[in-house]
Amino acid sequence: MPDSRPELLRGVVHPWHHDIFGHMNVRHYAPFFDDASFFMYTAFNIPIDWMMSEHRVHVVSAKAETNFIEELVAGDGFIIDGAVSRLGGRSATFHLRMIHAVTGDLHATYDLTEVFFDPNTRKSAPMPDAVRERLQPHLALP
Repeated sequence: MPDSRPELLRGVVHPWHHDIFGHMNVRHYAPFFDDASFFMYTAFNIPIDWMMSEHRVHVVSAKAETNFIEELVAGDGFIIDGAVSRLGGRSATFHLRMIHAVTGDLHATYDLTEVFFDPNTRKSAPMPDAVRERLQPHLALP
């Protein structure tokens, strides 16, 4: 990997991911990035069940933006890694990258803002200090 960001997911592009232009269609990036986002908190030593049991919060996705940089074709393997790009009072933003497994070329980025959420009130909640302490070391500029 190009730096110390944790690897969240590995995947491969299959022919059924192609569109009429012969490359992976935009609709297929979202599931890969979404799957990778499920591993972020574990990679940052923040088990979701710990957030729920100890802090009575979980996270909900509020905004996701994908940037398509270079096409991928069938047979291309990729790695998705991630870092924290912003810590707010009630939310955090993560920057994920889809990188070619062989060449190291950057193919796409995904910026995901997640809001801390109280399931009892169904409203946003402050980020627990213990969660912030575990995210802080992973704060990096995209």
